[in-house]
Amino acid sequence: MDLQSLPDEVLAAQAVQWRTRALHGEKGANGLAHEMERELRRRHGVPPTLSADARSPGKGLAPRWAFWRR
Repeated sequence: MDLQSLPDEVLAAQAVQWRTRALHGEKGANGLAHEMERELRRRHGVPPTLSADARSPGKGLAPRWAFWRR
């Protein structure tokens, strides 16, 4: 499958479908989902929801399990 020839909308939909299949344990689906997501990132960069700032907790927040540090 030539991922570079797929339109953005089709590629994004396929990536979501394959990622869902991978999360349900289908063998080989994780690799294909990763390739599609990598192609989307190549085209558009990292979406703001996946940036380091969005993933890391704010300063001063303890992990949920460290209730004694709050």
